[in-house]
Amino acid sequence: MDWRTLPDLVAVALLAWAFASVARRSHAPMSGHWLSGWLLIVLHFAASMFIPAPGIWGLLATIASVAALIAAGFFFMRAAIPFRQETSSRWMFLALQGTFLLYISVLIVGGPRLLLNLSAILLGAAPLIIALVVVRRFHHPLRWAVVALSFSLGVILLLIQSRPGNGTDLALNAVLFAVYFGCCIYFWYMYRRNTAGAFITIAGFFAWASVFVVAPTMATNFPQVQIQSEVWNLPKYVVAVGMILLLLEDQIAHNKHLALHDELTGLPNRRLFQDRLASALERARRSGSQAALLMVDLDRFKQVNDTRGHHVGDLLLQHVASVFSARVRRSDTVARTGGDEFAVILEAPTSSAEAALVGSALLELLNKPLQLQDHSMHVGASLGIAIFPEDAADMESLCITADLRMYDNKRANGTAD
Repeated sequence: MDWRTLPDLVAVALLAWAFASVARRSHAPMSGHWLSGWLLIVLHFAASMFIPAPGIWGLLATIASVAALIAAGFFFMRAAIPFRQETSSRWMFLALQGTFLLYISVLIVGGPRLLLNLSAILLGAAPLIIALVVVRRFHHPLRWAVVALSFSLGVILLLIQSRPGNGTDLALNAVLFAVYFGCCIYFWYMYRRNTAGAFITIAGFFAWASVFVVAPTMATNFPQVQIQSEVWNLPKYVVAVGMILLLLEDQIAHNKHLALHDELTGLPNRRLFQDRLASALERARRSGSQAALLMVDLDRFKQVNDTRGHHVGDLLLQHVASVFSARVRRSDTVARTGGDEFAVILEAPTSSAEAALVGSALLELLNKPLQLQDHSMHVGASLGIAIFPEDAADMESLCITADLRMYDNKRANGTAD
């Protein structure tokens, strides 16, 4: 056994454990793929300890070590794909894993040249074939990036893999470089933001890929320069730290979002509503224009909860949030300000007539029979409209006016609780 690998194994295992602790508390869907990748990196170091074993065991350990390193890279790449649910994405993932594993197995075992060439051709052609088969239904820049990378790698492998002396090492390093350079591309595409986590992770993947070029170049041209293996493993730790920072950054952003948005509907909550209303009124005051506030209260929401259950009530609120948001302009605001109460801020330019028109449209949407899953219901709503500065000159008075008018309409409709 090669005990020199043990410190790296322990260090990466501790990092994977720390990463798992952070990922378990994360809402990010890609954290599971990242954790799978780091467990494979642990397997890579564990298998590396047995590479010196004689005979077939050393050969199997070498294949397991390299295969785990490659598979980890593909898990990292898959986590950064924004279209993971696309069916062809799964085909591509399986094709890449399968063809790369086949190639490195044949390469390390020292299979016949014909089989090695066929494996290289398959490695380069399989992603291209999948992309072309589904191109009319789906295409994406990242899809073509991995196709170009795999195809270029296949061509390079055919040129270098049979070189006497170091052909096998060159081919193996080319494969690993392509995998982790692909990770760099994918993470750059996914995390184009100015944060420490994004910069450290992308730079770490670039350094990780560069190791497979720099290390053999140093060994060939400067054999007298002895560099410890721990130096070449540093990019792995950099990437792990960067990923942990990314998860923490996403969690902080998620917490900020929850502080200002309703968790069920995703709409602004009362706190953000008040902030946006104050800003809208200030803009209207400066420009000498009007702004409108619409308060909408569902008429039979309690009855829905009592007779259909709270799950159906939640579906109803989500449906209302969706249809209201689709009906107003992007510059306007739809907020959930209470249990079954919604508020709509119509920014300037607007008028009393336009506010009444929008209000009528919203009521019409709710007066129609609704079909939510297997439940059919008729809800209805009551509306109150207040115009700034016609009805009120400040935010508090505007809200009170809209609320009073909404409750007046509720009583007139006979739907007051």
